[in-house]
Amino acid sequence: MPNRASRIDVSQLQLEQLWQRYQRVRAATERLCEPLEREDYVIQSMPDVSPPKWHLAHVTWFFEAFVLQPFLRGYRPLDERYDHLFNSYYKTHGTPFERARRGLLSRPTVSEVYAYRSHVDLAMEQLLNRMGSELDDEVLQRVELGLEHEQQHQELLLMDIKHILAQNPLRPVYRRDLKPGGTEAGKLRWINFPAGLRHVGHAGEDFAFDCERPRHRVFVEAFRLASRPVSNGEYLEFIRDGGYRSTALWLADGWDHIQRAGWQAPLYWQREGDDWLELTLGGPRELDLNAPVCHLSYFEAEAFATWAQARLPREEEWEVAAQDEPLWGNFVENDHLQPVAAGTGDGLQQLYGDVWEWTASAYRPYPGFRPLGGSLGEYNGKFMSGQMVLRGGSCATPEDHVRPTYRNFFYPTMRWQFSGLRLAKEL
Repeated sequence: MPNRASRIDVSQLQLEQLWQRYQRVRAATERLCEPLEREDYVIQSMPDVSPPKWHLAHVTWFFEAFVLQPFLRGYRPLDERYDHLFNSYYKTHGTPFERARRGLLSRPTVSEVYAYRSHVDLAMEQLLNRMGSELDDEVLQRVELGLEHEQQHQELLLMDIKHILAQNPLRPVYRRDLKPGGTEAGKLRWINFPAGLRHVGHAGEDFAFDCERPRHRVFVEAFRLASRPVSNGEYLEFIRDGGYRSTALWLADGWDHIQRAGWQAPLYWQREGDDWLELTLGGPRELDLNAPVCHLSYFEAEAFATWAQARLPREEEWEVAAQDEPLWGNFVENDHLQPVAAGTGDGLQQLYGDVWEWTASAYRPYPGFRPLGGSLGEYNGKFMSGQMVLRGGSCATPEDHVRPTYRNFFYPTMRWQFSGLRLAKEL
């Protein structure tokens, strides 16, 4: 049960800012769905993809299950059955509906899901107004977590919408008004970083997920980091040089997987004669050779790094390199929804945005890691097995959702996320 004794003084301005942020995040999710047709909302194109309608409901369920039901006296769910349908994986909370069968849920309808969102939004407004300046610290933390959680699902929505539309031979377009890229890529250079004792992980009172804490010391050997991510043109050289046919470049599990799956190129690349097209959220486009390569699995990133006589950076190396860099890049707000070349420049380029960068680090707990209490302890900790860390955000990530310490994670075979790579070497 939550500790209701811990209360903090919150000004009226802070409450208004919290409510405004809540409204902005919730509205942003719905804007992402505006280009969809009703038929698009219910498709599940593979077990890892969730129908857009389910995303809309699940992020709403999160506020209902972990904020409203414990803290708003007299709250009544719109439909108690939704607790089963839209629970993702919180088994200490209840019995989640099977993930791979979410596409079978034609009901509740899209309109009913939007009504569910409105029902919860109204109750959240009542909760924050009722608690006033004596805001329970646990409520504040859970609202913040719920908003960050919804922003994660905003990126998942774009990933899943792209995968759903890509299965259709009609090549439907999500949006025709996305901003184009077209800039040239700067020459790949190497940036040197000295050896030394460093601190990594999140510190301070600002929001961070539990897996980003605690801040701790690591010794980092001297290393070199590429000035920018690997481009489509460079990856095309790997393909033309037989990269997908040379077993010596691949980890054993990776080689076995690409043989079973028949992979010959990144996801969404399509060959037409001597040319390559890339399926984007703006429709099929000629492959931009200058843009960062995207939709790679860890196995593909690792194989390319081996071919390039380099390696993937370790996550502590990436964080050390990023600590003093400005947090700006091609995020969802830039409205490309596709990686674009950053052009020429000094120092490190495109650390943030464009593509999540695979690292050589397994997703494991930091020394002294402590999960959140109760069911929320299932948020991250139980996934610390068999997955690899990615850093930096992507063209589908909200800008205010990323930090230098942010740890994303996926299984090595997954590539429908906006993922690429940056090379590293020993110094």
